Amino acid sequence: MKLMIASDLHGSAHWCRKLLDAYEREQPDRLLLLGDILYHGPRNDLPKAYDPKAVIAMLNPLADRLLCVRGNCDCEVDQMVLDFPILADYAVLTWNGRLIYATHGHLFGENNPPKLQPKDILLCGHTHVPRCKAHDGFTYWNPGSVSIPKENSHRGYMLLEGDRAVWKELDGDTVMETKI
Repeated sequence: MKLMIASDLHGSAHWCRKLLDAYEREQPDRLLLLGDILYHGPRNDLPKAYDPKAVIAMLNPLADRLLCVRGNCDCEVDQMVLDFPILADYAVLTWNGRLIYATHGHLFGENNPPKLQPKDILLCGHTHVPRCKAHDGFTYWNPGSVSIPKENSHRGYMLLEGDRAVWKELDGDTVMETKI
């Protein structure tokens, strides 16, 4: 199985289209979105081509291939227009015998993780900064942001396939890689 992971689209039709271009190129089995799908929130500038209705139209046809957790900018009104569930605060997955706790990052994050075991992975968005860091008791992964990268980071996504996690720019260039 191949899993693509992205976060923080923030209603940008332009960057959502670029993500879906990468999705078509990568051909994953599923796309996991770590929240903040339609709205930009009061602390962020409007992203390029801010058009939540266009993002809805692009994502709804993929409903059977999307997994999603709720971000701090997502709400019940968003669920009314999206054909896939977005309101779960977290999802628990297993990959190569390891537990992955997937959440947006505003409730639990790198500096305030949930109770995890040493081989577990905390997978978050929210900070808009891609990251892979081993901590005492868990490993933290963040794919960064599709539309509003911060701290001079790239716009990108992650792939999980086999025993590798790979961070990529939207154009497909690999930024970093780790064994799972």
